Amino acid sequence: MNNAFPATTGDVLVRGGQVVTASEVLDGTDVLVRDGKVEAVGPVLDAPADVPVVNAAGLLVFPGLIDTQVHFREPGLEHKEDLASGALAAVAGGITGFCEMPNTKPPTTNPAALEDKLARAAGRCRADHAFFLGASRENADQLGEWETMPGCAGVKVFMGSSTGTLLVDDDETLERVLRSGSRRVAIHSEDEDRLVELAQGRPEHVTVADHPKLRDIEAAVRSTTRLLDLVERTGRRVHILHISTADEIAIVKERNLGELVTLEATPNHLFMCAPECYERWGTLAQMNPPVRDRRHQDAIREAVADGTISVIGSDHAPHTAEEKAGSYPNTPSGIPGVQTTVPLLLTAVRDGWLTYPHIVRLLSKRAREIYGFATKGPFEKGRDGDVVIVDPSITEPLPLSWLRSQTGFSPFEGMELAGWPVATFVRGRLVYAAHKEVGNPIGAPIEYALG
Repeated sequence: MNNAFPATTGDVLVRGGQVVTASEVLDGTDVLVRDGKVEAVGPVLDAPADVPVVNAAGLLVFPGLIDTQVHFREPGLEHKEDLASGALAAVAGGITGFCEMPNTKPPTTNPAALEDKLARAAGRCRADHAFFLGASRENADQLGEWETMPGCAGVKVFMGSSTGTLLVDDDETLERVLRSGSRRVAIHSEDEDRLVELAQGRPEHVTVADHPKLRDIEAAVRSTTRLLDLVERTGRRVHILHISTADEIAIVKERNLGELVTLEATPNHLFMCAPECYERWGTLAQMNPPVRDRRHQDAIREAVADGTISVIGSDHAPHTAEEKAGSYPNTPSGIPGVQTTVPLLLTAVRDGWLTYPHIVRLLSKRAREIYGFATKGPFEKGRDGDVVIVDPSITEPLPLSWLRSQTGFSPFEGMELAGWPVATFVRGRLVYAAHKEVGNPIGAPIEYALG
């Protein structure tokens, strides 16, 4: 396979593949990348003499795919994951760019912490990257100034406590955050008062199967209802992460605030279902907000298919196997998933409830529109020459040995594949192929179109 995907240095012609756009699949189509940028897309393009040619006949050719919600744990929690290993897992799964969350140690709550992460990523990340600033009572009024810094993905708010110390649980502070700045704000929407109430009333003996009860539907609905009220009051755009309930989807539809409110789903809520997931995987299926029962899974799948949910983010949230093997409720919440997002969505295509263009819309087109990527997105002249080649004939059970996260486990190990990313190019450079990294890490900060 290395012979099929020669090393490249910013120039490549991907010849004769099935090029996937946000609306269709173009058979027998070429993609030409020069100097790291898309030069042309079309049938039988001229091959410049100095440009390596990749034969993609019989393969799917996707534009670079972005994971807009990952937790790579650096600094402070590198025993779980670090920027290098997380980025390696990303490109191994066809993800060419990522937006990383602020709940590290220390949290990313000021310019110095943001610049520290960018410095740590330089020369170590194989994917392009950006980092969220975490909102707090202390920095709420300064976020509007800081959110325009290079390499900043925007502002992230935790309305309910999850993994880490960041928390904005009162409406007064949340309104201050929403009135400070103009970029779309990413929101973890669970009501902290309700979570505290449930924790205080928790029975003495609980198992991980009780996790959806201890972070219940009401906690999600209360929080999202409060948030929508503040969005109407302030006019600030928000993006609600990892939607877990049919009830929230119904509320967002009923309020009909248009592009002021966009939604994200995780593969975990699409492909896991309670109570079976807890019976099968135990605490490996534990995350916040929880995976719930079939009613919610069906509603989330329908909302992804019809466009109500705009983006898929993995919420890659790794912990060590030893930490996850503890006794609930003292086990940490979070599931690794940056490398399995694309394969899972390919299975949805196989199973008939998504299409290949859905994958481009969910991981490229709408992510670009919602977060304002300047040079990322579906294939178009002048955009970054990020290319992901998928072999749809790879249908074996997923082996753990293919996964590159430090965690060493995945609840999706052994799933029957419906294709697998076999080559990943970032700005025209081959960075991963044949289950191995290629060349040196070249990841750079993602550029945003601000204003």
